[in-house]
This record gives sequence, structure tokens and C-alpha cells, in this order.
Amino acid sequence: MLKQRVITAIVLLAILLPALFWSSPQPFLALTLVLIAAGGWEWGRLVGLGGTASLALGAVTAVLCAAAWASGATDGPSLLLWVAVGAAWVLAGGGLIAAGVEGWPRIPRGVRLVGGIAALVLAWLAMAQARVIGINFLLSVLVLVWMADIAAYFAGRAFGLRFTRRRLAPAISPGKSWEGVWGGMAGVLVLAFAWAWADQAWQAQVPSLYSRLAAAGLPILVLAAIFLAAMSVVGDLVESLIKRSAGVKDSSGLLPGHGGVLDRVDALLPTLPLAMMLARLVAP
Repeated sequence: MLKQRVITAIVLLAILLPALFWSSPQPFLALTLVLIAAGGWEWGRLVGLGGTASLALGAVTAVLCAAAWASGATDGPSLLLWVAVGAAWVLAGGGLIAAGVEGWPRIPRGVRLVGGIAALVLAWLAMAQARVIGINFLLSVLVLVWMADIAAYFAGRAFGLRFTRRRLAPAISPGKSWEGVWGGMAGVLVLAFAWAWADQAWQAQVPSLYSRLAAAGLPILVLAAIFLAAMSVVGDLVESLIKRSAGVKDSSGLLPGHGGVLDRVDALLPTLPLAMMLARLVAP
């Protein structure tokens, strides 16, 4: 399993990194569009569609992203759009977690289908707009999610259940603890301060998300970093409860050793739009 994970990670990096650092955003946008389309196919499977219908849903996801790209939406971040999407994620994410695994099947399938595809397309659009802003900006958002996950893992292993004596969401993801969440938030705070300092020290031409937030004041930077770390956990938990309701361990087997696309981007689905919202709020 570890060998598979490493090989898959190396192959993905070999494909994505050159596209990410290309002089124009187009190659990266095209590659990520394909990945999001695969996520749309996985979503169809998770909500109980058949093979052909799931493929069609993946195609619809690709067409919607391509339409947004062709319309020029990737070039113009919209504050109103990202505020609306951010509010929807906070309310819907909290509501889904509160309802738990049993609440998911009660939602009409049509609502689940539309909601999932909307989340995927909007996350892709947020990622595309972040890449158009600059590589430094996009990386600062992506690394935030990775840092939250890594720091939570090690904090959970070292301190799990030592202070709270209870799991974060035992019916959804039994392995997660509150100590892990706090550790993830602490890791993101360290990352935010370090990245903002590095931007200033190296005079970054394109400020990262953290530099933009720090320009609005250190309290804003701290609150925003904690909020984004928390919402990355929400994205993770939402996908976990959906998979548990569907009775599957992974969203698919597309990425050997890693599961599916949705398993890799679940925490990014709320974080990318919310990062764009915060960036637009502090730096119109």
C-alpha cells in the first residue's frame, strides 16, 4: 500500500507540477478540469447512479467548468459569488455534520446531485482564479490544507484523547480527535506567519493569501487561518459521512493507494472558495 501511494504521488506530481509552474495558467486549468470531471463521475457513484449515468455526470461537470472558462469567469474573481458560496458551505456543511450519516439519505437525490456538482465546479473555478492571480497565491491555499491535515495527524497521534476524552465525530470518522483539530490549526498558524514573513523577506511579486490577510491586521490573519483550517475539517467530514452512507471506503480506485479524486480534494472543496472570499474581502 505504501509503495502504491508513493508511486501514485510521484506520477501525479510529475504531471501537475510542470503544468502549475508553466508560464500561463492554461495547462494547469486543463489538467485540473479533467480531475474535477473524474470527481463528478465519482459523485454520481456515491449518490447511487449507474455506470452510464455517472459517466454522464462527469461529462456535465467538465462542460460546466469549460463553459466557465470560456466565459472568462476564471479571470475575474467575484466577491458576491464567493460570499454566497462561503455562506452556503458554512451552513450546509454544519447542517450535514449535525444530521450525521443517517441524515444524508433523507435529502432528495436531485438536491444531492446538484449540490455535489456545484461544489466541484465552484471549487475548480476558485482554483482557476487563484492560479490566474499567481502561483504563490494558489500554493499558499493548497499548502494550508496539506498542513492542516499533516499537523492534525501527528497531533492526533501524540495527544489524541489526552485532554478532551472524546472523539471529534465518532459516528462519521472515528479516528479524528479534537486534539488533532487543534494541532491542525496550530500548524496552519505557524505556516501563515512563516509564509507572510517569507513574502516580505523575498519581496514576492504576487502576495500569498497570508500576506493579503496580514495587511489587514494580525488579528484578521489569525482568525482567517483558524477559520480555513476548521473548514478544511468540515470538507473532510462531509465526504466521510457521504462515503459511510454509501457503504464505501474510498470514492473510487482511480488513484492507487490514495482512493479517488474526491478523497484527495474533499478538504479543498470548501477551502478554495472561502480563501477567494477572504482575499476579496481584505484586498478588493
